[in-house]
Amino acid sequence: MQLIKKITDYDIVGDAPEVLDTISRYGARGVLVDDGCNVAMMYMSKTNLYKLPGGGVDENEDSEDAFLREIQEETGYEADIIHKLGYIEEHKKRNDFMQLSYCYIAKAGKRQNMMLSESEKQLGMVVKWMTLNKAIEVMNDSSIICDDYSDRFMILRDKTILEKTVNILTRLEVKQKH
Repeated sequence: MQLIKKITDYDIVGDAPEVLDTISRYGARGVLVDDGCNVAMMYMSKTNLYKLPGGGVDENEDSEDAFLREIQEETGYEADIIHKLGYIEEHKKRNDFMQLSYCYIAKAGKRQNMMLSESEKQLGMVVKWMTLNKAIEVMNDSSIICDDYSDRFMILRDKTILEKTVNILTRLEVKQKH
């Protein structure tokens, strides 16, 4: 997989762009699309922010399996990965924490039950389906209202994933028409 972006304190708070050399956590996340090319966004009512489905990769778990598990837990949908986007590094110098997230696009399948964690329930997490353009718009809005250091990394990461997805899906549509 190729690097999509390295996010550092420079991108978030304007500090010097320091890169950490130890990975603190592996993540798997990305875009879940339905038949109408709508995107599943996770809305957290407690913070009034949006994020993409995804989370941590468990020990001895493949990142693709982790992404599909996270989709099922957070959205209730079974899914199939249709494209590997690459990976994003988040270098949170103030927290001495580096997260490497493997990023994918998946197609929603059969709907089942959501299995939110306690912390996700406390955040008031729900799925909201919207167009890709609307998803980028709500991420832009979130970046304006959010002043939390770690959440700002999440917002920039997920906005970057959505923008990369627009480019990929546009190319896939063009290929399918020819």
